[in-house]
Amino acid sequence: MPRPFPLLQKLIAILALLALVAGCTTAAPPESVLTVPAQPQKYAAIVVDASTGKTLFEVNSRSQRYPASLTKMMTLYMLFEAMESGRVTKETRIPVSDHAASQPPTKLRFRRGETIDVDSAIRAMVVKSANDVAVAVGEYLGGGSEDQFAAMMTAKARSLGMSGTNFRNACGLPDDGQVTTARDMAVLGMALEKRFPQHFHYFSESDFMFRGKLVRGHNDMLGRVRGVDGIKTGYIRASGYNIVTSYNADGRHLIVVVMGADSARQRNDHVEALIQRSVGPMTADAGQPRLMYSGQQPSAAPLPGLPQADSGLPGLPPPPAAPASPLPGSPASDLPSADLASPTSPLLPTQ
Repeated sequence: MPRPFPLLQKLIAILALLALVAGCTTAAPPESVLTVPAQPQKYAAIVVDASTGKTLFEVNSRSQRYPASLTKMMTLYMLFEAMESGRVTKETRIPVSDHAASQPPTKLRFRRGETIDVDSAIRAMVVKSANDVAVAVGEYLGGGSEDQFAAMMTAKARSLGMSGTNFRNACGLPDDGQVTTARDMAVLGMALEKRFPQHFHYFSESDFMFRGKLVRGHNDMLGRVRGVDGIKTGYIRASGYNIVTSYNADGRHLIVVVMGADSARQRNDHVEALIQRSVGPMTADAGQPRLMYSGQQPSAAPLPGLPQADSGLPGLPPPPAAPASPLPGSPASDLPSADLASPTSPLLPTQ
C-alpha cells in the first residue's frame, strides 16, 4: 500500500534541506565589514596584545604617516629617562625660551624667561598637549637645542625598534621630515608602560590645575570605555586625527593605534569598535574584516581581505638630513607608501 502524500513529504524534506544550507552559507562573522572614518591614503591602524606582542589587527601599520602630537610621547619618554637617571626631578624648573614661547597653540602661553616645574610640564604635555612646554623640555634636555633633542629622539626610536620614525621637533607641529608608523607608535606606547610604570598614571589624567585654573584635556576616550587608561591624541591638518590608546581590563591588555581619522569623535568610535572586536569571543576565529572607507557608498563592494590603500604609489625616499621646516600650522603633503602589513607580520617587540 503506497504511503499517503509522498509528494508533500518530499517537499517538506526539500524545504528543510534548503533552510539548513541557507543557515550555513549566509551567516556572516561579526563585523565582517568595518567602517573606517578616514581616507585610504591617511588611514593606518594596529591593535596589539600588549602582554604577548601579538598583532590582532593591522592596516597600513608600517606605512609612514605624520605623528602630530603623538610626538610628545617620545618627548615624555626622554623626560622620564632623565628623571630615572637623576638628571631632573619633579621639582626641577624648566626655562621657557623665546623659541618655545613662540610656538602656536595648543599652548599654556608662557613668556620668555618664565619656568615650569617638571611635574607640571608632564601634565601640560599629556593633558593639554602644550607645544610651548614640549619645546621647552626638548631644549632643556637637548642642551639648549631642539634640533639636537630631535636627533636624540630619533636615536631612541631606533633603539626601541621604531624603524619607520624620524623626529624633527619635540611637539609634533608640521614638518615634512617628521614621520612615523602606526606600528612604531604601538611599540612606543608599550615601551612607555613597561619601562615607566611608576609614571604611566599621568596618561590617565583628563585635567590638572595650573596657576589656579583647571586645564582640561583632549582625550575623550578616558572615562568613555571601561578599561581605557591612556595615552595620547594628536592632530594636524596633514595627519588627520590620531590616537594611541591603552586598554587594560578583564585580563586583557591592548594597545590600539588609529591614524588619519576625519574627526575626533569618529576616531574614538573606531577605537571603541576595534577594542570590542579584539576582546570579543569571536576574535580568534574572525579574519581581517572588510573595510569601508570614508566617502565610500554603502552599496559599494567592500574590499576583500587587506585593503591595498597605498598600492601603486611610490614609497617614501629617505628623509633629507636637514629638511626645511614649513611654517607652523601650514598644511603638509600626505605621505603614501607601500603597505607592508599582513596577517603574518612578526610579533611586535615588548621592550
